[in-house]
Amino acid sequence: MHLYDVLRRPLITEKATLLKEGDKYVFEVAKGTSKTQIKEAVERTFKVEVAQVNVITVPGKTKRMGRREVTSSSWKKAIVSLKPGYKITLFEGV
Repeated sequence: MHLYDVLRRPLITEKATLLKEGDKYVFEVAKGTSKTQIKEAVERTFKVEVAQVNVITVPGKTKRMGRREVTSSSWKKAIVSLKPGYKITLFEGV
């Protein structure tokens, strides 16, 4: 998998902005990626040093549409902790 395929998009939510104060950043990542691939992708893309990567698989939600129940697809979320002194400027001012 190519490094630019690993990171899908940054997640900018209320909880993610609170985590940003502790040098933790949240990304949506591709389903088949490992922690080492995520670490390498963040380090090369943003030129920072990663201390730790936590990965969460978010299950899809079930919604009703008339008589049918439709389940959205599950996705993967990564919380990336940076070493002290490093920041990702993409999230600044949000």
